[in-house]
Amino acid sequence: MSLSERVRIKVPASTANLGPGFDTLGMALSLYAWIEMKQDDRTSFQLFGDQMTGVPEDKSNLIYQVAQMVFEEAGISVPELSISMYSEIPLTRGLGSSASAIVGALAAANALIGSPLPDRKLFDMATNLEKHPDNVGASLFGGIIAAAWDGQHADYVRIEPPAELETMVVIPDFHLATSMAREALPKQVSLADAVYNISRSSLMTAALSSGRLDLIGAAMKDRIHQPYRAALVPGMAEILDEAPNRGALGVALSGAGPTLIAFIQREDERVEALQTYLLETMKKEGIPASILLLSPDIHGVQVLDELQSISFMDMIRGEVTT
Repeated sequence: MSLSERVRIKVPASTANLGPGFDTLGMALSLYAWIEMKQDDRTSFQLFGDQMTGVPEDKSNLIYQVAQMVFEEAGISVPELSISMYSEIPLTRGLGSSASAIVGALAAANALIGSPLPDRKLFDMATNLEKHPDNVGASLFGGIIAAAWDGQHADYVRIEPPAELETMVVIPDFHLATSMAREALPKQVSLADAVYNISRSSLMTAALSSGRLDLIGAAMKDRIHQPYRAALVPGMAEILDEAPNRGALGVALSGAGPTLIAFIQREDERVEALQTYLLETMKKEGIPASILLLSPDIHGVQVLDELQSISFMDMIRGEVTT
């Protein structure tokens, strides 16, 4: 098994649940992290970008830990690594930062040793680490993912995003740990609420598969997690109710939040007014927030073979457009 001198990868952010598809539906977004990994005499880290503040720079680093899992699975020892990372993906905001790090580390480590592990194995490893398949599946495969996890193996179907689909994310300026968002959820739900979500999750999957953007508003509603998390994100309840009247096809909490994601139609002339409404609603609650217009990413994680001849940061300067 050949060991490459170094590898570079690009991995997208993701949004999960898409409203009713709790721990099941995910979509990759055009916001990225980049990782360079190479064997070295000693382990070292170079972490770039505002999103890397506070990330460990020793062997407790998630990228290093996940890479070692790949090497162990493949029966190869690569104990010392030089790891560089730059990320646009905000931490603990509901845009799959941990999932992108896991998928990026898996893909980089696998590529470094000649890619002995197939994608299905990487997906199972990623899901086992993240404990749900939606974010990691989206970052790994790109597009929209409908997936199921039985505790050992994840099955999935990848859906090509409709050509006219775009997203607007409003990112409140505070962190919300996934563990806190999970603790807000009830241990049991009623049969009526379960049926409500199953029907809408099914409708959402069918609507996205067939390009029926007109059904997204009805399909994106949820009774299982968003009502219980609304208190953690001031302004969320109002936005869920009102944004569809302001130009959004549908709106949902992105993952565990606090980011909210509105699905919009490409070149809809109401986009500017929707953006103003979202920011003003957050401002009314006393919360600074930023807005990003993001497209669905259709590629998933990519190995950047063609960019090996320039320095890591020169590569980043050429890649980052936001």
